[in-house]
Amino acid sequence: MLRPRQPEGGVMAAFLTVVRPGLFATVQDLGRFGFQELGMPVAGALDPVALRLANALVGNPQGAAGLEIALLGPALRVDAPSVRIAAVGPLALTLERDGAAPQPLEPHRSHTLLTGDVLRLGAVDGASVACLAVAGGFALAPVMGSLSTYVRAGIGPLGGRPLAEGDRLPLALDSAPDGPDVELPQPPDYGAGPLRVVLGPQEDRFTAAALATFLSAPYRVGKQADRMGLRLEGPALEHRGSADIPSDGLVTGSIQVPGNGQPILLLNDHQTAGGYAKIATVISADLARAGRLRPGDSLSFQPVAVEDAEAIRRRQEQTIAGWIRAIRQVRPAGGIDLEALYGKNLISGTVDIVNGGSDLPLL
Repeated sequence: MLRPRQPEGGVMAAFLTVVRPGLFATVQDLGRFGFQELGMPVAGALDPVALRLANALVGNPQGAAGLEIALLGPALRVDAPSVRIAAVGPLALTLERDGAAPQPLEPHRSHTLLTGDVLRLGAVDGASVACLAVAGGFALAPVMGSLSTYVRAGIGPLGGRPLAEGDRLPLALDSAPDGPDVELPQPPDYGAGPLRVVLGPQEDRFTAAALATFLSAPYRVGKQADRMGLRLEGPALEHRGSADIPSDGLVTGSIQVPGNGQPILLLNDHQTAGGYAKIATVISADLARAGRLRPGDSLSFQPVAVEDAEAIRRRQEQTIAGWIRAIRQVRPAGGIDLEALYGKNLISGTVDIVNGGSDLPLL
């Protein structure tokens, strides 16, 4: 059971201290909702699926804030009796303890770290971001109801900036919760193929040839790619008249096309209104895939109806729930996988052994 820490005399005593900040690590939850009419972006984790799974591995609510690691992660020292962490995503992890040689740690499972341990989060390989969660979360003050960091405006924890050397991230728990470490049986599979989109809301501002090109041609993520959006490179899309429209609302996943005909896929830190025609919107179930894209990655688009997009999202939620239900206790090295063992026909195996056979699995 999680035991929230009660600070004594207002002094926080359990921290993760930033030894090395990495390239761009920020505190993020699932977003700051309800303020876009005031010009405030939602922000939040680019890969919300990874954040939800990391939180599930350490026993947190799925929307608790964690660290989003972009490209190369930080080094964090445990200044607490213990802490439980979990990373989800293609991220290299190592642990330094008591001056011994660094030991690799696996992602997609929890690890219980001790006082003085240094957790080094290395390169993210195969995606733009990965997520780290800590049991109990961070004892940070929300801004407008959220712990998401919006760097462009300096809004959120730590003054709305990425981690810096010497930062002390206060932990909501004095020590790791009771119980064993757990793991996902296998890394989450996000699927492949085109990003699915609902056309519009201004698809009528594009020629028929432009629509056909958009839905058939490959595009590549250009060098201008960040949390605000991805500038795509590929065949130019022709407008019917001007690319400009009266400014209207934008959502995460909107695909604007300015006058040069090159699409811009808007991500979490996008502006809340814009004046370029939008040819399509990436469906919510594919936003995590979009958020993981890196400069140089190829992508294409496939149209779906609104009702199909809703059905796809419902199926995705069922899949994520299944991944979370499948979380299991970590087996010790060389241990027996009892679940697999119980799934075998032990009676038949016993007969086989008596008969000199070897069908019974030795795990």
